[in-house]
Amino acid sequence: MLAGGVEVVPGFDELGVVAFTTTRQQGSFALQSAEPAATVFQRWQALSATLLPHAPRLASAHQVHGDRVIVHSDSWTGWLRAPEGDGHLALAPGTGMSVTVADCVPVFLAHPRGATAVVHSGWKGTVAAIAARAVSMLAEAGFPAGEVSVHCGPSICGNCYEVSPDVFARLTRRTVAAPTPVDLRDLIAGQVAALGVRQISISPWCTRCHNGRFFSHRCGDDGRQLGVIAARTRR
Repeated sequence: MLAGGVEVVPGFDELGVVAFTTTRQQGSFALQSAEPAATVFQRWQALSATLLPHAPRLASAHQVHGDRVIVHSDSWTGWLRAPEGDGHLALAPGTGMSVTVADCVPVFLAHPRGATAVVHSGWKGTVAAIAARAVSMLAEAGFPAGEVSVHCGPSICGNCYEVSPDVFARLTRRTVAAPTPVDLRDLIAGQVAALGVRQISISPWCTRCHNGRFFSHRCGDDGRQLGVIAARTRR
């Protein structure tokens, strides 16, 4: 694992899965920022090298706040940068997958038989239920929702995340007259629970409350951390 500076997903190691969110200590992984490209790419290369003992592949994508979950085969190696997608899924071990976040929720999914997924869920992704979509895709592939573990990683908390009445209504189907706080992680947990997921955990970290540890868009940061997952290859 990268030397320090990561928030490990609890309980996934016992499933044979490496899963974590990077922190400020690791630096930004944003590919579109003012930081020199060479510096950012060095971080990506270090990440790929860290995962190599577990996964010869690392997938990422240009994120558009949609609901596309890309399914990855094991027919390639190296670092893949897909043109568009907000989630990744692999039905077998050996594929590292990542999403870029800074207030949005990195959602990690793992099954004991080696299927994994990770999605980026901001308010638009939560309205589109992208995490639930990944659960359904796993279930359709033979990995029942009741056997899948889901973790909502470090992101902006329900006390800090205030949205417009329109966005609040789209997220909750409730009407308010003024900007109102909303907890995306709680909503995501409810969406996957409705599909039968029983093992659900939520990180205690808030990217805005703990801005010294994590990048936060609402705090004005242009840096981004990564949510990373990989089921270890079985030897």
